[in-house]
Amino acid sequence: MSYWKTLKLYGKITFRFTNDIVKGDFFRFTKKTTERPSFVYAINLKQEIKVNATFESKLYNFSVATQKIDKHIIRPNEIFSFWNVVGNPNKQFKKGRTIQNGKIIEEVGGGLCQVSGIIYHVSLLAGLEIVERHNHSVDIYNEETRFCPLGSDATLVYGYKDLRIRNTNSFPVKFELKVIDNMISVSLVSTIQIQENTLNFEIEQRSDYKYVTVTNQAGAVVNTSKYKNNL
Repeated sequence: MSYWKTLKLYGKITFRFTNDIVKGDFFRFTKKTTERPSFVYAINLKQEIKVNATFESKLYNFSVATQKIDKHIIRPNEIFSFWNVVGNPNKQFKKGRTIQNGKIIEEVGGGLCQVSGIIYHVSLLAGLEIVERHNHSVDIYNEETRFCPLGSDATLVYGYKDLRIRNTNSFPVKFELKVIDNMISVSLVSTIQIQENTLNFEIEQRSDYKYVTVTNQAGAVVNTSKYKNNL
């Protein structure tokens, strides 16, 4: 990483840290714990991990991330921050495929957006509050190669873009992830049953972009996303 790129990154990290302190979010972030409440209810989701040239690196990255996430419980009003939980990708992850400035490249931590995406998707199903989420800028898939609904993704850039989710329930919840062969699964587990939302993904195709609106069973809009068409 170049000197100026490193300087810019740590400038962003410092700005975020200061902003989190001022807003009070820093004190609401989840912390590591060995406590294991009696989680008896779950909302489950599963996705295929597509095989490509960086498949083995992606599996490694997924394994490291899931082990870190497993150490965090989200208590009432606490915020799950992906980067606060997982840490600096440059210190622990391998290179994988990612999208940057509308182009597919290989970068350290590439592929982690599938982990953040499946966490985001199950959070929508559970009706948790999405504090921060960013969709990818480009839709690189078609309906045959897509592993999740368009509009359920959550891209990550360390220092710039995070996934943050607040537990608005009066009881603790937890993300439990597993990677088996070419499948990744997540369970949003809880001590009290959460009513699972039914989500509708409506895609509006325009000449250069796709607009996705996600609504729940009550017809309320839970998110919107905009993507450039396939590369």
